[in-house]
Amino acid sequence: MKTIVICSGGLDSVSLAHMVAQEHELTRLVSFDYGQRHRKELDYAALCAARLEVPHDIIDLRAIGAALTGSALTDDIDVPDGHYAEESMRITVVPNRNAIMLTVAFGVAAARGDQAVATAVHGGDHFIYPDCRPAFTQAFEAMQKAALEGYADVSLYTPFVNRTKADIVTEGARCDTPFAQTWSCYKGGTHHCGRCGTCVERREAFHLAGVTDPTTYEDPDFWAEAIARKDHG
Repeated sequence: MKTIVICSGGLDSVSLAHMVAQEHELTRLVSFDYGQRHRKELDYAALCAARLEVPHDIIDLRAIGAALTGSALTDDIDVPDGHYAEESMRITVVPNRNAIMLTVAFGVAAARGDQAVATAVHGGDHFIYPDCRPAFTQAFEAMQKAALEGYADVSLYTPFVNRTKADIVTEGARCDTPFAQTWSCYKGGTHHCGRCGTCVERREAFHLAGVTDPTTYEDPDFWAEAIARKDHG
C-alpha cells in the first residue's frame, strides 16, 4: 500500500515511518510548520526522510497556526512540567491541529496517487487531545472518503491509536528506529529538558518497554516524580 507518513520528527512518527517502510510502500514524509515554538523537530524529520530515501515535504501552515492562539506550543506561554495526565497539560492543545494536518495530507495523497495516510496518534494522547481519539480518526476517515469520492480512495492508517507509547518504543526497536535521531521536547533546548509532558512520557515509555533510552535529558530523574504525582492524584 502506497503510504504517506505525517512526520513531526518525534519518536512516535519516526518509528511509524520506519515501520511503514518495512511493511508497506513508504512514498514520502509530510511535515508541517505551524509556528510551533521551535522548528528543531523538523530537522529530525528531514533526517528520517534522507535515511529512508523518500521525499520530504514541509508544508507552511504558519498563518493558520498564528490564528490558533492560546496554546503553549504556539504562543509565548510557558510549557508546563509534568505528565500528560495532569490538567495543566491542556494548555498544550492546538485546536483542530490534527484535523487540519490530516486534511492537507489527504489532499497530497490524492494528488500523488497514494493509498493511505499514516499518523502516529496513540492511546496516551487520548486524555488531553480529542483529535487523537479513535472516535475522531474513524469519523475523519469517513469524512475523507466522502470528500474524495469518485476521485481517490485514501485510507487513514493509525496502528497506534489504541496502543501505548511503550508499545511504540517496542515497535520502533523492532524496526531499528534510531531513537537518538528523534526529537520530542516541547522546549527546543540543546538537550531534551526531561520535565515537559512529552519528555516525561518519552522517558516513561522506554522504562516500561525495557528498551535503553539513548536520550540526553537536562533533568533525567524528574519523570519518576511526575509519574508518582500522577499516580497519587
